[in-house]
Amino acid sequence: MSHKLVRAIIAEGVIKLIMENRKVSQDMALDMFYGSKIAESFADDETGLYGQSALYIFSLFEEEQK
Repeated sequence: MSHKLVRAIIAEGVIKLIMENRKVSQDMALDMFYGSKIAESFADDETGLYGQSALYIFSLFEEEQK
């Protein structure tokens, strides 16, 4: 499975977690996630974040938001 496909699947889960936990719309969750440093790292194959779970990526996102 390509890294792009894996990232797309995981990103969907992260966005859902942001929507549920932050009580925001899908558009807002997308803006929040893709505007974060975690999303930059997630998009970089060198970091290996594409191989982590949506929950783990979400927890990194939450830490960054503090």
